[in-house]
Amino acid sequence: MAIHPEVAPGPDDIVVTKRRVSGFSGSDLDVVLRAGRVEQLVLTGIATSGVVLSTLRQAADLDFGLTVLSDGCLDADPEVHRVLTEKVFPQQAEVMTVGEWAGVPG
Repeated sequence: MAIHPEVAPGPDDIVVTKRRVSGFSGSDLDVVLRAGRVEQLVLTGIATSGVVLSTLRQAADLDFGLTVLSDGCLDADPEVHRVLTEKVFPQQAEVMTVGEWAGVPG
């Protein structure tokens, strides 16, 4: 895969290679975040039932504060996406839209 030049990392950016479904498993993401004293994560991604769910569960176990942007996620099954964002994720994360998170008036 190639990274689009407009969003490509710069020379001072840290790059973490994701190797498993969770962003944490098999990577140094936890070490990088802890070194930067990051305590709160905002999650988006494809697929809601894969990467987002797995990363959320592991991040919660690692005691990160979590926000999931419901319209910043997508799943092949819309009903699975709905159940996760409306019923499962709120148990461990604040769930909101991108606009709400960005402070854009609705």
